[in-house]
Amino acid sequence: MNKLEVLAPAGDYERLTAALSYGADAVYLGRKQFGMRASPMNFEFEELVKAVEEAHARGVKVYLTCNTLPRNNEIPFFERFVKEAVEARVDALIVADIGLLSLVKKYAPDMEIHISTQTGIVNYVTARELHNMGAKRVVLARELCLDEIAEIRAKTSPDLDIECFVHGAMCVSFSGRCLLSQYLVNRDANRGECAQPCRWGYHLVEEKRPGEYFPIFEDEKGTYILNAKDMCMIEHIDKLAEAGVYSLKIEGRAKSAYYVTVVTNAYRMAVDEYYKDPYNFKLPDWIRDEVYKVSHRQYSKGFFFGTPENSQYYENSGYIRNYDVVAVVDECRDGTVYCTQRNRFFAGDTVELLSPSQKPVTMQLNDLFNEEGEKIDVANHAMMKFSFPSEMTFPTGTVIRKATE
Repeated sequence: MNKLEVLAPAGDYERLTAALSYGADAVYLGRKQFGMRASPMNFEFEELVKAVEEAHARGVKVYLTCNTLPRNNEIPFFERFVKEAVEARVDALIVADIGLLSLVKKYAPDMEIHISTQTGIVNYVTARELHNMGAKRVVLARELCLDEIAEIRAKTSPDLDIECFVHGAMCVSFSGRCLLSQYLVNRDANRGECAQPCRWGYHLVEEKRPGEYFPIFEDEKGTYILNAKDMCMIEHIDKLAEAGVYSLKIEGRAKSAYYVTVVTNAYRMAVDEYYKDPYNFKLPDWIRDEVYKVSHRQYSKGFFFGTPENSQYYENSGYIRNYDVVAVVDECRDGTVYCTQRNRFFAGDTVELLSPSQKPVTMQLNDLFNEEGEKIDVANHAMMKFSFPSEMTFPTGTVIRKATE
């Protein structure tokens, strides 16, 4: 039976902690250079060392991104980047550029190499050749269907791992190779600086009517003709496994720690559910519902089942957000849950408490107390300490969230 890896994003240390606590088998993260996400905090060297130590202590692997397409002036800095990765004991480097692949082999011959989705791998010949060049894993292009993935798996060495993005944002361009951002605002998407112009609203202009803007649909905001829906394959873990996918990659290094918490936890539980009965897999509704409790665009299944239908969302580029994190559990003792506030909420509110690999617990918090033990009506100070009585106990780090509707 094919073992499945839940691979979670870690844009900074808070997100890393979320991924480790909520069931990731591996995390991928970046540094200030050579990574395809320039906006997150990312990791300085000392933080990287600490992150790898903590991950390894929990049996979790760390993959470091160097998957941009670097220019000439960046190459001299790459040797130090690789050697610091070795010193930090990362488990693999993710590369997209053939030149960088050769330099990784030169500077760190024992380092495991993963080939990024940016490379655009869509056939078994390319996957084979990259394996011959030293790659341990290929991250396939998002444009492939399950049958194509299965053929790549069947026609490549079993020593080559297959990784696929299974959840998160889709790029309107081919596997991220986009020039729109650089054309419009001089931010290079292929070097981690994408301004996401595919999410902007557009109108038509007729050449003899300059300054006169025509909405493509009858909407005063124009239409979001390039705006792709998010991918979600959580109900099809069995199909991914049957196609030979080893690693289930969750997109989102620029997303919140709450997003990493919930989505990692959902895929962890989905994979565990799959292993209970692989030949009769049916995802429980409550696990599926978890991915709708984070900020997300409308979902689609990407290209996994062929050319997608209704894969674009034309009305706006915004997110659907139905829940807010209101607190995080610090500890439980003597029938009391001690917490730190994240967003304002009131005594009497109904909340959900989400612990790792557990069904969310719904609870009405009728009695709230401040740090001095005084009864309060509202937790309205950022990061304030508060508590509430409970016969149930919850692990440290449990997320408390509240529906916004």
